[in-house]
Amino acid sequence: MSCQALGKAIVKASAGDPQGRHSLAQAKALKDVLTALGSQGPGELTLDPALRRPLATALADYPQDLHAMLGGINIQDFVTKAAPTTPPWKAEDGSYHLTVLTDTLRDVLHAIAQDPHSYALLRLTETRITGQRLAAVPADAEGFGLSVPPTESARALGTLDGIADSVTRGLDTSQARAWRAAVLDALADDRASATGGLASAWLQGLRSTAEEERYESLRAQGIEMTRLWAQQRKMDEQTRQGLLAKVERSALSAYREIEP
Repeated sequence: MSCQALGKAIVKASAGDPQGRHSLAQAKALKDVLTALGSQGPGELTLDPALRRPLATALADYPQDLHAMLGGINIQDFVTKAAPTTPPWKAEDGSYHLTVLTDTLRDVLHAIAQDPHSYALLRLTETRITGQRLAAVPADAEGFGLSVPPTESARALGTLDGIADSVTRGLDTSQARAWRAAVLDALADDRASATGGLASAWLQGLRSTAEEERYESLRAQGIEMTRLWAQQRKMDEQTRQGLLAKVERSALSAYREIEP
């Protein structure tokens, strides 16, 4: 089987139904693939270019799981069930969920991100789930109920920032510039912001940002999406400033863990 055919088979075997639910076989198929790739050892993963987009597509079909693994705050089920031999588990919604070891996920994402369009797909997936998570926070939330969703999202985005810088650090200046431009072009596409809501508002703001400032705007995504969300909620200034400080620390901490 060619890598191109294998990629198509992975996507077909792991894709869920139109409502985003996955069977045990589907979730296990993707976990087995990720685990096999991770068995090469931390930092040792090499991936045929033909597999990058299919793997990004497969992971994007599990947005909630990807968000939880990247965010890493409120993820007890994901931590206890990450071992290679532990099967996906069934949630109350009837869907099966997957998780893999942190090093495995990061190595796979780093290998996928060699292709900027595949990285952009994962970034867009996280952008949309961040918007959904923030929109779902109850109007009367306070304490951890208010702070965990934005800090968890900022951590997920900070991890993706670290992966992006890790990828581009190995490129020469022109290659790194081209990689970043391809990512930004994909995110600035009109179709990317067609879903509405907070994610759409942030993507539209990115598209209207001066071209030379867009990448820095991308790096501040966790903070800026939280800022937009706080404005929509009419959050008082003291609460807003305290929350933004937590979000900034969360994103920076996640970024530093990647050590680009």
